Amino acid sequence: MNNVFVYIELEGTEIADVSLELLTKGKKLATQLNKKLEAICLGSKLDGIEKELYPYGVDVVHIADDSRLTPYTTLPHNRIVCDLFEKEKPEIALFGATSLGRDLAPRVCSTTGSGLTADCTSLEIGDHTDPKTKKEYKDLLYQIRPAFGGNIIATIINPDTRPQIATVREGVMKKEIADATYSGKVKKIDAKSILKEEDFVIQVIERQIEKSKVNLKGAPIVVAGGYGVGSKDNFKLLYELAHVLGGEVAGSRAAVDAGYVEHERQVGQTGVTVRPKLYIACGISGAVQHTAGMAESAMVIAINNDQDAPINAIADYTITGDLNDIIPKMIKYYKLNTK
Repeated sequence: MNNVFVYIELEGTEIADVSLELLTKGKKLATQLNKKLEAICLGSKLDGIEKELYPYGVDVVHIADDSRLTPYTTLPHNRIVCDLFEKEKPEIALFGATSLGRDLAPRVCSTTGSGLTADCTSLEIGDHTDPKTKKEYKDLLYQIRPAFGGNIIATIINPDTRPQIATVREGVMKKEIADATYSGKVKKIDAKSILKEEDFVIQVIERQIEKSKVNLKGAPIVVAGGYGVGSKDNFKLLYELAHVLGGEVAGSRAAVDAGYVEHERQVGQTGVTVRPKLYIACGISGAVQHTAGMAESAMVIAINNDQDAPINAIADYTITGDLNDIIPKMIKYYKLNTK
């Protein structure tokens, strides 16, 4: 009762990275609250899936294995999750801020009467005193996210409703195995006894899935360009540098909006969050909307005409000058050093 629950997002039997990231954070929250970490897996052909979850510190895995649960549709998943929440009374429930999570979490909130904070970038445990009633609340979930276009960071709480529900974007939490030998237990959910005929009024006739050709999250080196790159043609220099270094090219929202680079390469608050070993920021001012997506890079090199650009404050190395002069020299000398 009153434990931390994580909804496990599945594509077939493959677990989404965001769910494993949430398990890592969920375990820390559960430990802090002296509670258990529980996972919810809904799908088909899920034999043995619990073994992939236990190493992240999962104490209980709730599994509903039914062919009707794949591919995902809202109504049956909502009914099973809400039925489980009614029985188990979780303190906290976490969902990925993916297309699936953004569909399911609000429906669960509406059904259970709980509060929801979307697109969180941080989750912490803390206390709160109501300034009007002076009522004290202990061990609330601080749901932290950028607001007003990233101009402020809002801390949101749900003091009087349970579970406290949040969605979290992929990549903003670290994915770490807690104990490779950890073992929990499985609780089977009898989907047939819970689901109703009206849950299947919508059927998926056909699915077209195109895998992304860009893997920014997995790239050890990211060469990113902003509006300051100047043009789509100038981005060719970034592609050349990334090719030489074995990395990927990314862009800020301003560069994407200007048509310099594709949306799938956008890094930042409304794009992808990355943690590469090396992040080279070219012509990027460093607005908080962008740095939210790359601030945890192991090393940051900033190339900018403006020596007072905000990106310089978080960069390990700064190069002030014209990137059209600097990048060709970087390519030239890197090639010389690797001969």
